[in-house]
Amino acid sequence: MSLAAVETERSGVVPAGSPAPEERQSAEPGYQVIRRNGTVSPFDLSKIQVAVTKAFLAVEGNTAAASRRVHEMVEEVSGQAFQALTRRGDRTFHIEDIQDQVELALMRSEHHKVARAYVLYREERARARREDAAKRAEEESRPKLKVRGTDGTPKPLDEKRLATLIDEAVAGLDGASAEPVLTETMRNLYDGITQDELSQAPIMAARTLVEQEPNYAFVSARLLLDLLRREALTFIAGKETQATQAEITTGYAPYFEAYVRRGVQLDLLDGELLKFDLPKLARALKPERDLLFQFLGLQTLYDRYFLHSNNVRFELPQAFFMRVAMGLALRETDREGKAIEFYNLISSFDFMCSTPTLFNAGTPRSQLSSCFLTTVPDDLDGIFKSIKDNALLAKYSGGLGNDWTRVRGLGAHIKGTNGESQGVVPFLKVANDTAIAVNQGGKRKGAVCAYLETWHIDIEEFFDLRKNTGDDRRRTHDMNTANWVPDLFMQRVEEDGQWTLFSPDETPDLHDLMGKAFAERYAFYEEKAKKGEMHVFKQVRATDLWRRMLTMLFETGHPWITFKDPCNLRSPQQHIGVVHSSNLCTEITLNTSDKEVAVCNLGSVNLANHIRGGKLDHAQIERTVKTAMRMLDNVIDVNFYTIPEAKNSNMKHRPVGLGLMGFQDALNIMRLPYASDAAVDFADESMEAISYHAIAASADLAEERGRYPSFEGSLWSKGILPIDSIKIVDAARGHKVEMDRSTRLDWDKLRARVKSAGMRNSNTMAIAPTATISNICGVAQSIEPAYQNLFVKSNMSGDFTVVNEHLVRDLKARGLWDEVMVSDLKYFDGSVGSIDRVPDDLKKIYATAFEIDSTWLIKAASRRQKWIDQSQSLNIYIANPNGKKLDSLYRLAWKLGLKTTYYLRSRSATHVEKSTLKGTDGKLNAVSASAVTAAPAAEFIEVGKACSIDNPECEACQ
Repeated sequence: MSLAAVETERSGVVPAGSPAPEERQSAEPGYQVIRRNGTVSPFDLSKIQVAVTKAFLAVEGNTAAASRRVHEMVEEVSGQAFQALTRRGDRTFHIEDIQDQVELALMRSEHHKVARAYVLYREERARARREDAAKRAEEESRPKLKVRGTDGTPKPLDEKRLATLIDEAVAGLDGASAEPVLTETMRNLYDGITQDELSQAPIMAARTLVEQEPNYAFVSARLLLDLLRREALTFIAGKETQATQAEITTGYAPYFEAYVRRGVQLDLLDGELLKFDLPKLARALKPERDLLFQFLGLQTLYDRYFLHSNNVRFELPQAFFMRVAMGLALRETDREGKAIEFYNLISSFDFMCSTPTLFNAGTPRSQLSSCFLTTVPDDLDGIFKSIKDNALLAKYSGGLGNDWTRVRGLGAHIKGTNGESQGVVPFLKVANDTAIAVNQGGKRKGAVCAYLETWHIDIEEFFDLRKNTGDDRRRTHDMNTANWVPDLFMQRVEEDGQWTLFSPDETPDLHDLMGKAFAERYAFYEEKAKKGEMHVFKQVRATDLWRRMLTMLFETGHPWITFKDPCNLRSPQQHIGVVHSSNLCTEITLNTSDKEVAVCNLGSVNLANHIRGGKLDHAQIERTVKTAMRMLDNVIDVNFYTIPEAKNSNMKHRPVGLGLMGFQDALNIMRLPYASDAAVDFADESMEAISYHAIAASADLAEERGRYPSFEGSLWSKGILPIDSIKIVDAARGHKVEMDRSTRLDWDKLRARVKSAGMRNSNTMAIAPTATISNICGVAQSIEPAYQNLFVKSNMSGDFTVVNEHLVRDLKARGLWDEVMVSDLKYFDGSVGSIDRVPDDLKKIYATAFEIDSTWLIKAASRRQKWIDQSQSLNIYIANPNGKKLDSLYRLAWKLGLKTTYYLRSRSATHVEKSTLKGTDGKLNAVSASAVTAAPAAEFIEVGKACSIDNPECEACQ
């Protein structure tokens, strides 16, 4: 029999969960009970009856027949106990006397099993009381801790508030308990601890538990909120102020109004924000959404996004989101209505603006754009103006892509000095150092990517820029590099033909040509070279150059491989210019010229939040995309432009880049393996939905606000949508691109609408890496497969344990989540593939990036690319690369119609510390995944280093 079945309250015989005294009507008049703590209360016979009933039911069972017998026996035993108590004429009884009489009554009635259990239970409770008393005595004898306030004044530690705070933090979270957090917190406190240290203590305590239960990531975030609330409210109020989550529910509104006024006063917020109806916006705030954060997301916002004065944060999360929304609604007719609409979208994590927008919206210098593309001219004035432009654009958090193809190559003649050029590399070194010097206000490092076409005479030196050997004056260790590859080169590789390198001062028109026109002009220059009519050129075997390109890509992670022709031939704007490069993260494909610096404004749909009942919620996608497109279009008008060429381009073409994140989470929710036809189909379905509604939303905006100025002559104006532009590449290549052409939605209707209403934006879609904003939303970045199911993620805010909550949920459901599983995940680098007790279906669903055949990534990307008018940041993961694999992968990417690729993520080994997080100083190091020396690879791939999986410098797009 379970002792819990006969449990009584410490007061005597009342079982846990019995009715409160005021609810009972059976108190015996005139009789009293003395409790163990000395208090007196009315005697209640029903307490004996209920306790005895539970005891009998535990022994006899709960059948109807047993219940009848129990009822009779309860009447008998409780009656005997009451008679024994009153026989002496006493009217006040001690609780121990009552229990003694119940025990004797049970024995007299020969209910020995029940009596024995009752005796054992009483002893168990007595022992527990003794232990509690000893604990209380120990606590009373322990010196009371003092906390030093911000002014240095000591005050007693408020243990009750600390316990309340931790209770709030674990509320509603399965698997999370206050007891271990409070115990670990108290263990680390000391007399004289500062208020800041006290605020950090429970956060650190909760962080150590994340690897055991992912929900402690939410607990840690909620505890960090307390620190942030104290910091912000104290700053605004001008005196020490704290608030629990329950208290801030009513305190957010008055704080918000004061926050806006103080921000304007400090010249950190645009004074225009004071013209909003602040009380109305304050009433729209949703304090409960503070609880949506996981620790990594909130810590990132705390460190780098929230407004601060003298390093004191005074911006709470919902004020932050409303500030961004207000900044984007400045030009709206219904400012408040649109600000609330925008706020609801981003604060729910259904959509998130890019990092520059989050940094700067609503501020006096609202540079909100993510990406800038420039083309560098072939003269000193132009080169150094471009480098200066880089500095100005990077200052306010823009990521840069520079086209350097026009700059003449090594050995080319310089007419002005009658000398020879040192080529493009020395200037790239200057651009590299400029990016490091301009670190975007300490919020993140400056970042730039240099592009060079594959026919440039300096291309081989360009391949070597990221090497750690050789002349350091001809190395750019911090600049990203990308190869702008014409289709003709890939065709020469396919046929094992020759390839000729030229200096652009002798072949200036190649820079602006593509497709068949490029092929014809290139052949013309090759003939000139054969005749000796070219001064600087070199002929190489195309496959040799291709192999060297792939070798350096493996060794250094650069240069990335991007394809010039599909970027141009499918560009809606080919009637008015040329795409000379992509951007820092390879997803933007916009025209550039000496007079136009291309600008793109980014934001991403959180796919994980749009899955309902195991399927994509198309109605919700439509609502999200419609609002998101309006926000992105607003960026163009409220934006702060640091150089006129950027404003000229952005106002003329109005491009935006709507992307997505949380693709892997969506697959987990739908229980689809990444490496499956179903996942590829979902990539197709989800991108088609985003594409359809993004184009439709832009057409709606065109009808409301007018078409973008360069609309006439564009592919849009001809009724050619992204899905239709694939045929242009077919024609240029002379064969059909191996790209799926199936559709689900009514595209004929949309074509007609675009032709009649026009478009507000020249470009509408681009899938950025979302390296930071996905952290804010707590989902997997962009279209990435899961890196590992348990690992430590590093960024500029520190190291954070990341556990796949979807996997943990499934393992719990099958009774498999325990300390052994945590240990196994560490040992196998976050992979479940080698853990025998994990079922095969879960191994497929939760296969990690390096366990997935890379061709699945390319197939899914091809399905998305058919819908996108720009491109996507596509990382390629390959566990054990060799020449044959890389050759086939990148040829496949070209054949399937991809426009660009991003990092090659190679891994031959990882280092895992086989340790627990407990007892650390907060530097979470259970799993360390970093760039490591790779083993020798087959064929032409040389020994090198794998590209770091979590590079804090790769955040400039988002």
